[in-house]
Amino acid sequence: MAKRFWNRIVSLVLSITVPLFCASTLVLGTGSHAAGQSAAPQPLTQEQRATLEGELKSLEATLKSVAEQSKRSIVDAAIFAKGINWALSYDKEFSAADIALFKKAMVRGAERATQIKANESPWSTRRGKLALGYISQIDQSVQPYGLIVPKGYDQTRPTRLDVVLHGSTRPVGLSELRFMARFDEGDAVNPAPPDLPFIELHPLGRVENCYRWAGETDVFEAIEDVCRRYNIDRDRIVLRGMSMGASGTWHLGLKHPDRFVALGPYCGYVDTHRFSETPLPNFVKIGQLPEHQELALHMLDSVDYAANAGVVPTIACMGEKDIFFDAHVIMGQAFQKEGLKLVNLISPGTGHVIDPVTHAEQMRQIASYVEKGLNRKPSALRFVTWTLKYSRCDWLQILGLEKHYARAEFFAALKGDALEIAEPLNITRFAIQTAQLPHLPRVFRIGDTELKLPDSLNAQSPLVVVERRDNQWHLAADASSGKMSITGKRPGLQGPIDDAFTTPFLCVRGTGTAWNPAVQTYCDASLKRFENEWRHYFRGDLPIKDDTAVTEEDLRTRNLILFGDPGSNTWIAKALPQLPVTWTRESIRMAGHDYPSAQHVPAFIAPNPLPGAPEHYIVINSGHTFREAELAKVNYLLFPRWGDWAVLKIDPTRPENAPVSEEVLQAGYFNEQWKLP
Repeated sequence: MAKRFWNRIVSLVLSITVPLFCASTLVLGTGSHAAGQSAAPQPLTQEQRATLEGELKSLEATLKSVAEQSKRSIVDAAIFAKGINWALSYDKEFSAADIALFKKAMVRGAERATQIKANESPWSTRRGKLALGYISQIDQSVQPYGLIVPKGYDQTRPTRLDVVLHGSTRPVGLSELRFMARFDEGDAVNPAPPDLPFIELHPLGRVENCYRWAGETDVFEAIEDVCRRYNIDRDRIVLRGMSMGASGTWHLGLKHPDRFVALGPYCGYVDTHRFSETPLPNFVKIGQLPEHQELALHMLDSVDYAANAGVVPTIACMGEKDIFFDAHVIMGQAFQKEGLKLVNLISPGTGHVIDPVTHAEQMRQIASYVEKGLNRKPSALRFVTWTLKYSRCDWLQILGLEKHYARAEFFAALKGDALEIAEPLNITRFAIQTAQLPHLPRVFRIGDTELKLPDSLNAQSPLVVVERRDNQWHLAADASSGKMSITGKRPGLQGPIDDAFTTPFLCVRGTGTAWNPAVQTYCDASLKRFENEWRHYFRGDLPIKDDTAVTEEDLRTRNLILFGDPGSNTWIAKALPQLPVTWTRESIRMAGHDYPSAQHVPAFIAPNPLPGAPEHYIVINSGHTFREAELAKVNYLLFPRWGDWAVLKIDPTRPENAPVSEEVLQAGYFNEQWKLP
């Protein structure tokens, strides 16, 4: 249906819910959703499509009416309408089983809407499988997830949560409906719910991206939604998954090691280059990449974060005959290099499947760590990162690096009244949350430097910030207040361009008179391309406004993604004097080179310099830097293509209906102060 309907539904849902964001061996496949189906998929007849579209319109009208009348969220009903909408938008042929999914979703959406209108929600107390949903803060879209609630769940007692990441599945229109069908058993009382010691959450992860970018955010948003609904023990959250789900487990677990009590990856890849060399017909061998793309892989390849398994216990599994067997060999070697030993359970004689016996042993070992729970106040901590996007672990937060996408390492141990800190590697600024230490130290010893903490520091002080200046370590803030002012690249504002689409953002279309019409034509086409790719592959409507419609609230709460030039887009013109580019009607100057403005476009990310935009990005003329060519193939291709900035050459003679394209002349990263080298 029309985008404005979904915008209306989302705004109504948001108005009656409180946004929350805090810090599986389900294998999906396009051919596995309906075993035993006989008839080949066929295009819908005009009558079938008209009937389905009419029923969808009726369901959407019902949802709108309920949302306007009820004071409760209608998202658990809206997930069904969203699934139907996307299926009709993107798929052309449907089997009898697919038609049955449509019909079931229509009924289920209407049932839940009726119950919500009557101030009822029987699914909220149901045990067994459930299909639920939430509103994503990124783009205000409806996103579903699956849940399995055991029969012994007791709302009065904190419960273990297992987050189970699904395997690879090609993104198609029916993706949501097929996913939800695995969990939606209806809302009647289940006479035989599973007897498990945990709730099991299955995020959709925006379908197929290896839980990167918005897919990563989806996992944590789904966790927060479950924590809002159920009494979850945050000291006992397990992360596990198979295949792509295992890769996602390595990726999220080793980069957020203090969020999970244990990891359980089963047959998952850990790096980009060597995985791309797997001899499968659909795989694309990466080969040597430009330097800025090679550097970006350090943001994604989980093998680079192996040291953090010293924080979060990991019990991996792999089939003896799995074609991806070398992935865990590579990770085992990385563990050994870090002084750790990978527990990797080998399933004899099996390929890329889950062996029940091996999986049972994995779950037994995971349970032993769950019983202990997280150690929230460790006396010693070692943490490795390559980017400030992944900068926090227990009582440590890294606030500044000498250089991004180079290894940064921190090790410290509490000894008596001192916190002994080994000379940090590639780190210029860090914070210690003293209240999370087992006891309050009076001295920090950093390498050869001793810093005496002020007498005003007490157990309730939030943090102590330390920074390196003139080759010496100094206390950088009033330790008793925790006040600090950080400039340059910092957690949440470190790039690259693609990072802007993992938190709330708004695309802004220029409506004024462009300096160069060909540039505006390109920018409009580029925005349209991003809109189509976001909807198809990230399963939401791209948030877009004209530059004249942007509000102070938009500026305050979202990353602004600006399309156009300083003539057409008023927000580009406002920000330009403080951005790291010189842009006139005649020329563009970036990285020491001049380019004619008539046939070149700058694309980059930077902190938004405008007043009223604290800690948000501004992006000029770019959506994701990977495109449909990568999104439609294999998920390991979804790595940053441009870094923080690029200079694009466009064809001013491109026909209006021709595919949009550009030639990248230069690309790279800003330095740690957001300046061009």
